[in-house]
Amino acid sequence: MSKPTLYVFGLSVWAAVPEIAIVELGYAPDAIEKKVVNLAEGENFNPEFVKLNPNATLPTLTAEGKAYTTTYDVTRYLVEHAPKKVTPGTKSFIDRIHEDSLDPNFPLLSVRNEEELKAAASGFAFTFVDNRQKALLKYSQTPEAASLKSFYDKKIPANGGVLAIYKGEAPADAKEEFFKLSKKHWEHISDYILKELPSLLPESGFLGGETPGEDDFHLIAWLARIGFLTGAKPEKGGYKAIEKETKAPIPAKVAAYWDAWTERPGWKQTYPESLH
Repeated sequence: MSKPTLYVFGLSVWAAVPEIAIVELGYAPDAIEKKVVNLAEGENFNPEFVKLNPNATLPTLTAEGKAYTTTYDVTRYLVEHAPKKVTPGTKSFIDRIHEDSLDPNFPLLSVRNEEELKAAASGFAFTFVDNRQKALLKYSQTPEAASLKSFYDKKIPANGGVLAIYKGEAPADAKEEFFKLSKKHWEHISDYILKELPSLLPESGFLGGETPGEDDFHLIAWLARIGFLTGAKPEKGGYKAIEKETKAPIPAKVAAYWDAWTERPGWKQTYPESLH
């Protein structure tokens, strides 16, 4: 029987979930094949990949003739087939982490004012969105994309709208609405970290107990991305960088949770030098 294949990308927040899990669950280094799909070049919009995962997202896992196309399903498969057993996740908790209101990808592209817009328009955010648009337009014209027309028809204008804001080509009201949406999004993230998350975390250790469980794999990848966005380093106390956004001290339980993870092999192998 062939090995499971996990599709990943080094800068993907959600692909980090199964990558952390594989280490923490005790899989042998060669137990799962990994294939890179370069999101920064829009390779996930290749019709071949879209047919594998209609969401065109990472992570994606193929195993035993089946494709698993959401972070939850990919990680659940890994937990269920792991050499090491851990505390199973809680679907409601995991769904909350993956809600659009807490999306850790949007802040990478969001801008709240003219200063942030100028930075985004001359930095990675512009390159990322521009490359995505070029890839969408290129792949949508291929014969293989004919059966996926509705997918491209939806993605092209959505991505193009953000690109237009970066280029200064969007209507003023569209830009202002994007500013408002970006501000609100960061407020949701800050509220979750300051108010909701502390009520869910234990005094010490992990949601899964003394060692991380399935819920923890999702949460720490999310928290690491928020850290990355604020300039945090993958070290004890690195969470303090997030206070730039929360405008308040990181709650003790969240701080302890971050520090506990920095000692784990899954953290060290996934974030050896920097977060993402």
